[in-house]
Amino acid sequence: MNKADLVAKMADKGELTKKDAETALNAFMESVEEALIDGEKVQLVGFGTFEVRERKPRQGRNPRDPEQVIEIPASKAPVFKAGKTLKEKIND
Repeated sequence: MNKADLVAKMADKGELTKKDAETALNAFMESVEEALIDGEKVQLVGFGTFEVRERKPRQGRNPRDPEQVIEIPASKAPVFKAGKTLKEKIND
């Protein structure tokens, strides 16, 4: 499912126009992005949690030249952890 499919599904389920559904989806994504940039965690009970995790610097290998060791710098990565209710629905 891509963004257009999601907007169409939201419009149908929420009895909204596609334009209103797209505005709502964009507002949601921007709000989550801003919260993660500010170092906050976004918890949606029953659905899941969006958060930022720190990755430590480490060494890796160049896949084209396995003898070459490269330094991978520290970084931050956004992650999503599914909530219990969502996991149960998927596994049923």
